[in-house]
Amino acid sequence: STFNLSFRYANNAIKTSKYNIFTFLPLNLFEQFKRLANAYFLFLLILQLIPQISSLSWITTGFALIVVLSITAVKDAIDDINRHKCDGQVNNRKVDVLMDGQLKNKKWMNVQVGNIVKLENNEFEANLLLLSSSEPLNLVYVETAELDGETNLKVKQALTVTGELGDNIEALAAFNGEVRCEPPNNRLDKFKGTLTLNGERYALNNDKVLLRGCTLRNTEWCFGLVIFGGPDTKLMQNSGKSIFKRTSIDHLTNILVLCIFGFLASMCSILTIGNAIWETNEGSVFTMFLPREPGIDAPLSSFLIFWSYVIVLNTVIPSSLYVSVEFIRLGNSFFIDWDRKMYYPKNDTPAQARTTTLSEELGQIKYIFSDKTGTLTQNIMTFNKCSINGKAYSEQVDFSWNNLADPKFSFHDHSLVEMVRSGNPETQEFFRLLSLCHTVMPEEKKEGELNYQAQSPDEGALVTAARNFGFVFLSRTPETITVVEMGKQVIYELLAILDFNNMRKRMSVIVRSPEGKLTLYCKGADTMIFERLHPSCNKLMEVTTNHLNVSDGLRTLALAYKDLNEDYMIDWKQRHHEASVAMEGREEKLDELYEEIEKDMMLLGATAVEDKLQDGVPETIEQLAKADIKIWVLTGDKQETAENIGYSCNMLREEMKDVFVVSKNLRLELLRTACMCQTVICCRVTPLQKAQVVQLVKKYKQAVTLAIGDGANDVSMIKVAHIGVGISGQEGMQAVLSSDYSFAQFRYLQRLLLVHGRWSYIRMCKFLGYFFYKNFTFTLVQFWYAFFCGFSAQTVYEDWFITFYNMVYTALPVLGMCLFDQDVNDRWSLYHPQLYAPGQKNQYFNKKAFVSYLIHGCYCSLIIFFIPWASMNDAVRNDGKDIVSHPSFAFLLQTCLLIVVHTQLSLDTYYWTAVNHSFVWLSTIGYFAISVTMYSNGMFYVFPSSFPLFGAARNTLNQPNVWLTIFLTFLLCILPVVAFRFIFIQLCPTINDKPHAPGTGAKKRSRLIGYNTG
Repeated sequence: STFNLSFRYANNAIKTSKYNIFTFLPLNLFEQFKRLANAYFLFLLILQLIPQISSLSWITTGFALIVVLSITAVKDAIDDINRHKCDGQVNNRKVDVLMDGQLKNKKWMNVQVGNIVKLENNEFEANLLLLSSSEPLNLVYVETAELDGETNLKVKQALTVTGELGDNIEALAAFNGEVRCEPPNNRLDKFKGTLTLNGERYALNNDKVLLRGCTLRNTEWCFGLVIFGGPDTKLMQNSGKSIFKRTSIDHLTNILVLCIFGFLASMCSILTIGNAIWETNEGSVFTMFLPREPGIDAPLSSFLIFWSYVIVLNTVIPSSLYVSVEFIRLGNSFFIDWDRKMYYPKNDTPAQARTTTLSEELGQIKYIFSDKTGTLTQNIMTFNKCSINGKAYSEQVDFSWNNLADPKFSFHDHSLVEMVRSGNPETQEFFRLLSLCHTVMPEEKKEGELNYQAQSPDEGALVTAARNFGFVFLSRTPETITVVEMGKQVIYELLAILDFNNMRKRMSVIVRSPEGKLTLYCKGADTMIFERLHPSCNKLMEVTTNHLNVSDGLRTLALAYKDLNEDYMIDWKQRHHEASVAMEGREEKLDELYEEIEKDMMLLGATAVEDKLQDGVPETIEQLAKADIKIWVLTGDKQETAENIGYSCNMLREEMKDVFVVSKNLRLELLRTACMCQTVICCRVTPLQKAQVVQLVKKYKQAVTLAIGDGANDVSMIKVAHIGVGISGQEGMQAVLSSDYSFAQFRYLQRLLLVHGRWSYIRMCKFLGYFFYKNFTFTLVQFWYAFFCGFSAQTVYEDWFITFYNMVYTALPVLGMCLFDQDVNDRWSLYHPQLYAPGQKNQYFNKKAFVSYLIHGCYCSLIIFFIPWASMNDAVRNDGKDIVSHPSFAFLLQTCLLIVVHTQLSLDTYYWTAVNHSFVWLSTIGYFAISVTMYSNGMFYVFPSSFPLFGAARNTLNQPNVWLTIFLTFLLCILPVVAFRFIFIQLCPTINDKPHAPGTGAKKRSRLIGYNTG
């Protein structure tokens, strides 16, 4: 403990919760008021508490603000309570810790760095160095689903020197080693360290480390040394904030809200000037019976009136806007989750909306960036062809002669079998390389049944091919590889593994045969292998290249070997050991050594594995192209493979012209040329270059982008794009975990965009347009009334109506429309992909549309105010008394307003459901029921100060001319809208107004093959 404190090692307790019982209220409120809208309404609430300013009860703003804050606070509290529970469960789990020469059961939260723990088929709650295990060869099997979502078992292997400790408690208690390693970081695939034991230094890498979040499987027990705890573990280092993506509509809405602030200030300024003029010309007449408060003159009165009108007209910026937007997005996300037509029964995988903030942007996609392998293809590899020593093989073969053959494997060339069985040295060396140069781990689930655990489908296919041709990989240790060569077991000494990575694009192993022969075996991308061959292989390289060029879209690898000198190997291995234990520049030093030894190799041949297209890929690409969505394929494969896949999935056609961009420096030229092409394929790109291509289009084209992939190498572009889509395929779940939306098959992308995306975009645009319209109409009625009340900031509406207007009377109808509305059904959306175009151009909600909603709201507010004012002014009842008083006039305006906005919503609704009907009718009937109740005698008797206007509703609705006024107002507001829409559809129909129109012929356009030499 003292040692840990001196180095300030973190303890192993974790804390992911944000609040406790004392800090929840202040911290949560502080976070909520950091949002501009909440801070603005808090400011209004404070103003309403000042009697000299406010003519409105604080409840009108306070009620809405409290509801919004409460909904958010309850959601945050539930989330944090769940985090507290999870923290408690993790921290209080038990584990056996070696202390004072014996195992003691302790809570994980009390485990410290340097402790040795025993694990038995449970989760690791710290980062551990694997010391020993119950399995042969010191192996352990772990599941990493909590880290990267992958459910296939990974294999870890302890150092031989620590594996000898076994489960000997005395030996483990006497263990006295020193681990030096990198500082805490979030790289799940990298670990760099050394173990010093008995004067010797041993290199430590990721294969020797068990990470927090992994689960031990198929292993009875293992011992590990704690090297990182709690917040220093890689799992916790990865739990930081993710990138928060916002839609283009979000950005536009924020700009418009700022414009509305300016509009509000302008209205308040106009009314303040009006108040100053009125006070100067008319106000002195009223001071006899309405005297000003002491110390308040006309200028100060006008200043106070400005803030009074800020309060009265604040409804032009609705407090419920953002809450309603989140409800709509949440609902549209649920529709994606529930869509059975995007469910893949083979893997029991439904579509999943992993974010709820981007649904409408699915309807605005202009560019799709797609990976090839596993995204367009199935990523299920089968060994299809090979070229060995200048001869190609690809015909059907019978493997009944090989007892260890995989019964699922098939090949198509008998002559290759004859070459192997006859002892042809080049052919046998070819398959020997495939059986030795890999990272596959064997697993014997049943006695005599050999299974391979491969990190990639390619490796599994190649090792299986070698197995069927008589070179069977059996097992590996840190020092040896055991294979069966044509029925004879051979043990090779493993001297070094030169790892594969996305920059090297190759891997090598150096082995010593039982006869003492030293050989380097290498396999990798043909471009990487060919440039490292001995000059004597030039002719063979040309023949092999010709074979690769006719590989019909198959995934190809080149194979080479090199015989090594014993003296050179001793020197190289010493330098390799020094580089592998270096704490600074380890990767660079190792790369230099790899480059040094991987040269002047001898070519053996090449392999070709088949990866078939997924079902429905050509049809999906064709539909998306009709929607004017540009599809770029970004792949690490060579040009010929990518082109063949392009033809297979109908991206490329024979009549297209080829345009090649080979330089890696002409970025803008690449973009300019690519954007003129119908199809773009970028070959030989690294994961980083994929992200750079996406960023290039985002930066210069200002278009909405979508990236889709299935593997860890696609994560970078998925995160960079506006929307990232993960395919849950054969390469694990890292792409899915980093994505915004996920599903199992590429073909579901057309439904995600053309149906759900398009509907979501239209619904959100309708919601924002209608929301601004109804609030402009509501607020501007107050503006016109100011000219008739001496600019005194008196409200024309009753206080409770102001409170309920957005939160009760108009909330449900607009939510109903924006959750269920469909201009056309899903079949028509897919049948006419051209209907997707308006979203790409953002036609339905933009600054021009916003101005039209403002003008429409202004017009309706004029009608709603002046028609009732004109009809009720000086009107009398049958008994000669005045019909109108302020309460009855307010009730008439409120009724006209609500009927007009509900009718406008009904006109905007294309698709009526029982929910829509019930929301509209219940809201309308509810308004009358609430109004009659609040204006009743009973409410006055119980709450006389809160409901003083008893009888107003009953007396107003009893008059026939009131109903005529409502009807006239309704007609004057609605008829122009109906007439305008009818004329507009006849003269200037949009693409949505003519979904049955025949499409125009597609023009022939050029295509671009992007080829990166870097």
